[in-house]
Amino acid sequence: MDTLELCYLSAAELSRGVRDRKLSPVEIVDAHLARIEATEPVLNSFITLLPEQARAAARRAEAEIQAGRRRGPLHGIPVGLKDLFNTAGVRTTSGSRLLDTFIPKEDCTVAARLQRAGGILLGKLNMHQFAYGPTGENPDYGHMHNPWDPERISGGSSGGSGSAAAAGQCPITLGSDTGGSIRIPAALCGIVGLKPTYGLVSRHGLTPLAWSMDHPGPMTRTVEDAALTLTVIAGHDPKDPASSKAAVPDYMAALTGDIRGLRIGVPKEFWAAPVDAQVAQSVREAIALLAELGAVVSEVSLPLFSASQAISNAILMPEASAYHRDRLLQDGDKLYPPVRLRMEAGLFISAADYLRGQQARRVFNLQARRLLEQVDLLAGPAVPVTAPHLLAPTVDIGGRQVGTTAALTQYSRPYNITGFPAISVPCGFSDAGLPMGLQLAGRPFDELTVLRAAHAYQQATQWHLRRPPV
Repeated sequence: MDTLELCYLSAAELSRGVRDRKLSPVEIVDAHLARIEATEPVLNSFITLLPEQARAAARRAEAEIQAGRRRGPLHGIPVGLKDLFNTAGVRTTSGSRLLDTFIPKEDCTVAARLQRAGGILLGKLNMHQFAYGPTGENPDYGHMHNPWDPERISGGSSGGSGSAAAAGQCPITLGSDTGGSIRIPAALCGIVGLKPTYGLVSRHGLTPLAWSMDHPGPMTRTVEDAALTLTVIAGHDPKDPASSKAAVPDYMAALTGDIRGLRIGVPKEFWAAPVDAQVAQSVREAIALLAELGAVVSEVSLPLFSASQAISNAILMPEASAYHRDRLLQDGDKLYPPVRLRMEAGLFISAADYLRGQQARRVFNLQARRLLEQVDLLAGPAVPVTAPHLLAPTVDIGGRQVGTTAALTQYSRPYNITGFPAISVPCGFSDAGLPMGLQLAGRPFDELTVLRAAHAYQQATQWHLRRPPV
């Protein structure tokens, strides 16, 4: 099979090929390493690439599978980890030269579970410095570039994860999401990004940004691959104090394609916020298609949506500054200035304001939970714009200049506040050929419904089959 075609098979398709002895892990890994070599000079998706380690792991996987010891669907499948996931013996920089020589002694829980499942680590993916930004800028290791237009951002903070999955460099990547850092690059790069329920996937061994809002999750080209990955990484971890003991269902069983009778609410406040006309049209058409597939769509209200940015800032910023306080005091001059400014600003949020933010968060959560008693899912845009140009401080939305960071996180932050599961699925392309994302969010630990609706929509469309020009 042609190398490029192999790189654009989904992880599930690759897995079936390995199972049926039609594809070998060595062949798969070699193809993806070749794809990385061809595209990395443009995209800059990786901080650390592990070609020899990956090839050795592929040879071991092939021998195990040939001996009848296949571990499961991810055995022999390439994966990439955002570079804040600790990996034993492999440096973990968190996107900063300050940690350029940090080599963890043990894997984070997510990495350990992927390795036990037979996943093959290709490398550590580029990211916004210390995950503190939605644009994917990184002066230490180079900015990340969007495979649909390299002059534009891939999003952040999991920007390398987004570009790597979209460009066929890696079928499964992992990111983390504190204010949208999985869903934003997913929407801007035209892939699937799933932020699971808070506590469903262990945070142990990940560099925190804000401990009460951090969510690790999969970034893939298909909903099926997201479900496949979630099945491996989800579940209780005693090493994470926030880890849930909720039973982990078979997420693949949710992919029935049947959403008849599913109640989908569309908060009217989403459309009152600034949103690009083409994004709005594309998302409305996606929601209409869900209705054609049998969902019952209605307009609902989430009045505190307009306060979500302020609530998030009041919690995220002081938590981030508390974690990075010593680093800021000792090495502040070595930080990327926008990241340093955010860390410094968090020091000026008082304990009283932080607690008021937590009180407001509680009210917001109650409001959202009550809303999800009326409907099964909430739908709307993942991001209100297509990918902005690199380093653009503002974006134009209908003639109005909006700060880039505020715009990119507008629709994603509410679900970090609540901890509800949320997914971004490709739902169209702008006139400039840039992808747009539909966001679906559900009740806590109801990933089954979120995945079911997202998969049904993806099966009825072909947006995810388009390939970027890179």
